[in-house]
Amino acid sequence: MKILVIGSGGREHALAWKLAQSPHAERIFCAPGNAGTAEIAENVAISSSDLEALVRFAKGNRVDLTVVGPDDPLAAGIVDLFTAEKLRAFGPSKSAARIEASKIFAKELMSAQKIPTAEARTFSDSREALGYCKRLKFPVVIKADGLALGKGVTIAPDAATARSTINEMMNQRRFGEAGRRIVIEEFLRGTECSLHALVDGSNYRLLESARDHKRAFDGDQGPNTGGMGACSPANNWNSKLQLQFEAEIMQPLLRGFLHEGINFRGLLYPGLIITNDGPRVLEFNCRFGDPETQALLPRMKSDLLPLLDATLNGHIQDSTIEWDQRAAVTIVLASGGYPGKYQIGKNISGLHEAAKLESVQIFHAGTNRANSEITTAGGRVLAVTALGSTRKAARARAYEAVSRIHFENCHYRRDIALGATN
Repeated sequence: MKILVIGSGGREHALAWKLAQSPHAERIFCAPGNAGTAEIAENVAISSSDLEALVRFAKGNRVDLTVVGPDDPLAAGIVDLFTAEKLRAFGPSKSAARIEASKIFAKELMSAQKIPTAEARTFSDSREALGYCKRLKFPVVIKADGLALGKGVTIAPDAATARSTINEMMNQRRFGEAGRRIVIEEFLRGTECSLHALVDGSNYRLLESARDHKRAFDGDQGPNTGGMGACSPANNWNSKLQLQFEAEIMQPLLRGFLHEGINFRGLLYPGLIITNDGPRVLEFNCRFGDPETQALLPRMKSDLLPLLDATLNGHIQDSTIEWDQRAAVTIVLASGGYPGKYQIGKNISGLHEAAKLESVQIFHAGTNRANSEITTAGGRVLAVTALGSTRKAARARAYEAVSRIHFENCHYRRDIALGATN
């Protein structure tokens, strides 16, 4: 099969890396890809936002399957465009992608299906939102309705922060149209957990659990990012919680999709918080997580390609997924200043030395190859994943690999999976 992976991040490198292992994969393209994908696939200079050019490329090169990595093209309807041209694409339709593209739509669907989540109110008028803040008990969570590269969520500890956040989102349009409407919801206390499910419209198969680390700095301090690291399996997940999750969240959600006339086919990724009362939904995503994918796929022993095919064909219930029982820990190396302003074009050294370590895989994100040099080209630059017999062993090996990689103003958290070391 000829496969096209859309995107340029660490998630897309991990997807291409895993798909390249399939005996059914004849040729893999990445659009636009990065310096890492160029080593296992053919990079194509087409932006993930240029939907028409992607369709033309897939048709012209007789691509058998396109795997969409980022959320933006899904929200823009790329799968609908491919389907109209009789091209197979893995991911939900534009209508189904609203579960991630609109937090208000997701909240309304959860409310209708009584899916456990935080109490919330939605606003399209900043004056009403600011007035509402005067009656709140802090902290609260303020979310832009639309997509904001994982940065559209603020935990406001006090009224002053809430007011400035509302002004930035709604009046100053920090996130453009994504912040035109907002959600203000209660702050739930607990620990976070990421789940992934292959959904074929009626049935699903859960992947292994993972934990993301969103905040920029150690101790879960600083602003939200796209993700600074991950571990799998999550140490706060168990079979009892899974049964509760399936009964109270997954099954009602699928019923809600059917009630809305939505045939969801693709990857559903609920972000959960584990409270004293069980799992609660923080958000729904409709694509593979980043950096969770970089921790999950090295643990997946099964061939990913037939699983994607079964999902699209409506037969995922007939599939089984085999997993490596070792733990995985992923550390993200970012440019200094991320998620704010940062510089690019910094030479990266030590990649070969780090890759020589046993059970270590390096996934590129914001990288570029200039002549024979690998340079930084984004906020999140690399994701270093290591497997180990325990989380503690995986963590030690991942940080050993990280210590061998260098670029100017490199920033990474030093506490990834620190509370999950058994």
